[in-house]
Formats: sequence, C-alpha cells, structure tokens
Amino acid sequence: MLVDSHCHLDFDTFQPELDAVVQRARDAGVKTCVSIGTKLDKFPGVLAVAERFPDVWCSVGVHPHEAEGELLDNAEILIEHAKHPKVVGIGETGLDYYYEHSPRGQQIVNFRHHIEAARQTGLPLVVHTRDADDDTISVLNEEMARAPFTGLLHCFTGTRRLCEAALNLGFSISVSGIATFKNSGELRDTLKDVPSDRLLVETDAPYLAPMPHRGKRNEPSFVVHTAAMLAGLKGMTPENLAATTTDNFFRLFTKVQRPQ
Repeated sequence: MLVDSHCHLDFDTFQPELDAVVQRARDAGVKTCVSIGTKLDKFPGVLAVAERFPDVWCSVGVHPHEAEGELLDNAEILIEHAKHPKVVGIGETGLDYYYEHSPRGQQIVNFRHHIEAARQTGLPLVVHTRDADDDTISVLNEEMARAPFTGLLHCFTGTRRLCEAALNLGFSISVSGIATFKNSGELRDTLKDVPSDRLLVETDAPYLAPMPHRGKRNEPSFVVHTAAMLAGLKGMTPENLAATTTDNFFRLFTKVQRPQ
C-alpha cells in the first residue's frame, strides 16, 4: 500500500475522469489520497471530492500565492472547517518568494494563522516553501517555541539546511516526482540522509509528474515511480519503502482512517 499525501483532485483537469483517476490509483496500490486546499473560496469543491470517495481526504488552507486575495485575520475559519471529519490537515500554507504572487508580509501573516490552526486542532501543518528558507525556518522556530504543532514540508526541493531545520522541529519530509528528475542529484543527496521514519511520498498532481511520465499531467497512481526511486536511494525494497512511508503518513495524519 502507498499513500499520495498531497494532490489536487478538485482541479478542473481531473473532473471529466475523476472516477477513473481514483480507480487507477487504487489499482496501483495507492489506497489513500489527501486532496489539498489552496483557497478558501474553492474549499467546498475540495471537500466535495473528499466526501465522494472513501479513500480520499482533504485539507483546508490558503496557498501563499493566494495570501493577498485571502488574507486572514485569525485562525478561526480554518479551525471551523477542520471540524469536518474529512478534513485531516491544515494548509497548504507557507512562503513562496520565487514567484511572489502575494507580498511577503501577507504570506507570513497567513502562515502564522495556519500554524495556530494546526496547533489548536492537532492536525498536521502542510508547508509549501520555495526560495524562502530563512523566513520559513525563522517562523517555524518562533512558533514552535511558543507551543508545539506537527507538520511536514511538502514537495521538498530545498536546501540541506532547511531539511535539517525541519527535522529538528520534528517535521516530516514529503518527496515528489521532482526527486526523480535527472538534474535533481543534489536533492537526492539530501533525501538520502533523511531518516526513513520521517519520509512521505506525494504527487502534487496534476503537477510535477515523475519519470517516466515527466511533462504529462500527473495523477496519484504515478506516486509508485517516486516511491520506487526513493526505495533505491534508501537501499530498501519497494515493499519496505511502501510500508514505511505509509506508516509514517498515518502516524502524522492521525485523523485519517487506515484502510482495512
């Protein structure tokens, strides 16, 4: 069994064949998927997908790209949505200074409110960070010093310093198809040193399809390719890697019901 810990099944590209996409995931051994929220005004659609399938769950959050359009005053709306039994994570949230679609200050404000929601609900924080290592580390350290929370760095592509900082906070590291790309040797070197009990796998579908599907629309069934690469990198059998990352997922996402 594998878990796709981060995908976007509510996106329009999946709607004409969503049932088939989910079935292909099941056929590939991907028995659980988490469809991730990126905008509050799109959350009803995210939740509808999770309610439609017993093996699909979801998160609620505002992507850093959307911070200017959905700037939060507090954590209350996130906490309220998180009461739904299908909502199992907070985010994705974080900082993206590569595109800077929203001002940095507003991204940080939203990031802190998401952390408070994760803290109050006990749900894991799903962190997106790109070209923002210093501020991401600073915010996470400051907030963890105030009161604890759990979480992961999704689609990790950052520096070894960022990885070590996250691990020191008790966070997990989620690996996407980017790690299978030929030019990702430095990333693989970092991932090789991540303790196996802190690793998750994901697709970030419909983005970032792994080799050999690079350039195509990604989907949850493709997580098997990322898992196979990671197994080889860690010197594990594919079966052991699948069991380990699946156990790690359910230890972090405690609200998700494990399939029998």
